[in-house]
Amino acid sequence: MGHEKVRLSSQEHLLLHFTRAATWRSPELPVIVRGEGCYVYDDRGRRFLDGLSGLFCVNIGHGRSDIAAAAAKQMQTLAYATNWSAAHPSAIEAAELIAGLAPGDLDHVFFVSSGSEAVESAVKFVRQYHLARGFTARTKIIARDMAYHGTTLGALSLTGIPKYRAPFGPLLEGVFHVPHTLGAEVPPGGSAADLGCVRAIVEVIEREGPETIAAIFAEPVQNSRGALVPPPGYWRELRAIADRYGILLVADEVINAFGRLGTWFGVVREGVVPDLLTFAKGSTSGYAPLGGFIVRRSLVEQLLDSPDAMFSHGATWGGHPVATATAIANITALRDEAVLANVTENAPYLRAGLESLAQRHAIVKEVRGTGYFYALELMRDRDGGAELTPEQSALLVQRELPALMRRVGLLTRPDDRGATMLMLAPPLVADRDVLDELIGQLDAVLDGATRALQR
Repeated sequence: MGHEKVRLSSQEHLLLHFTRAATWRSPELPVIVRGEGCYVYDDRGRRFLDGLSGLFCVNIGHGRSDIAAAAAKQMQTLAYATNWSAAHPSAIEAAELIAGLAPGDLDHVFFVSSGSEAVESAVKFVRQYHLARGFTARTKIIARDMAYHGTTLGALSLTGIPKYRAPFGPLLEGVFHVPHTLGAEVPPGGSAADLGCVRAIVEVIEREGPETIAAIFAEPVQNSRGALVPPPGYWRELRAIADRYGILLVADEVINAFGRLGTWFGVVREGVVPDLLTFAKGSTSGYAPLGGFIVRRSLVEQLLDSPDAMFSHGATWGGHPVATATAIANITALRDEAVLANVTENAPYLRAGLESLAQRHAIVKEVRGTGYFYALELMRDRDGGAELTPEQSALLVQRELPALMRRVGLLTRPDDRGATMLMLAPPLVADRDVLDELIGQLDAVLDGATRALQR
């Protein structure tokens, strides 16, 4: 099928996700046909550095024949079996492997097929857990402003991005959004308990009544609003608040987990064990759809010992044999090939490169992030203190940045959720040569963006 025919067929039959009409209808609509290492190739043979790991998921890199072989072998042996009142070997082994890497006593794994489903499932678990213990009023949830937790209606209720929520209301009742950690700094001589974003959580709990709050959901490093790394002690304070009021603490690690921050799970960096932890993307490096949550044994036992006697939730594809076999192959490769050590070793090099870009380009307002997970927040002119107007932001995000990235051979995400940003998350196997190429491409993109604003 020729290039033009492929795009015409897409425009006539394929409903794309989160895609603006102008992009969908464009003759330049990207059609990606092949991947290898840190690169993907389109149907015209052009090579692109995958600066977003697909969608924060291709941690191990593209084109791994060993992972494909593991999936094919499983498909030939047992293509499908349910996890409803039964089990099968690949789901059992994947659960054991993931639980063995999880922090603390998180040792029970519930599988679904995506990050949104993982969050949805966690919401249902915390509600049923409290109900099973007789706390019928504990249904309310605290999440954070601008946080993205998914698109199913329950997960979307937790998502704190107004433009994503607006078309689908009314959403789940009893979800309260508190400030995120952007700009939060522990005052001299103080602690994380003194932060406004922490005090706001306590205020919601006291106002609504502790007996009505089921859980606090938060990402260790928040994606939406631009790779927000929390201040020291923030997560320890979340844990203390949850314990003080009998609330469950849920770490949403759909992006953070499986090496993105240089550790198997982001909360490890914070020295905190949550009650539940959601995961998805990096568990299979995108080679198959898989997500889920990990939960501490005591919570599961209390639910199973209640009159309900089961977690009343499930999905046809949850713990799918091929997806879990893929996870085993992927996680084993990440472990045996010391991929997380590659992130730990080269993350300072990546940050230094990004900081050097910021020094050279007054369009960069701030560099935020850690590991292989960063955001460049943009403004009109840092030296002159000029922010972007809404029109300039739209120009960059919708037209100029995508065109500039195509020109230099880079795939990543221009983001306008709360600010104008470029999100960066290269595959975890990226070495310094790849990172140098990424920095060079970003240098050209920022040059072009600056010129576009001067026209």
